[in-house]
Amino acid sequence: MVQITTAAAEKVQELMAQEDGAQSLRLFVSGGGCAGFSYGMAFDNEEREGDEIAEVSGVRLLIDESSAPLLRGAQIDYIDSIQGSGFTINNPNAVRSCSCGHSFTTEEEGEVHSHC
Repeated sequence: MVQITTAAAEKVQELMAQEDGAQSLRLFVSGGGCAGFSYGMAFDNEEREGDEIAEVSGVRLLIDESSAPLLRGAQIDYIDSIQGSGFTINNPNAVRSCSCGHSFTTEEEGEVHSHC
């Protein structure tokens, strides 16, 4: 399953407190981006059939069944630096990431899959 650093969990909880009724964070992967797949996060309180549901570092996390294999073992972090702030995903399944840090490519059965 996915891990969430303390900094990221605190930021998610802070943002949830600002959203009326937000109880869950949905993490997903979609096709596209400059490296093949893109990460996405949104507040979503609706469980969907096939979702993996977990309580991680005090955050209720929802991951759809097609995104789960691509995110297994990933870690959500929150960086606040002089160069900017935001969430980052450290994904052991990514064999290549683009410089923006929001898109990646995986390797499956020795073949690199990319939609670039």
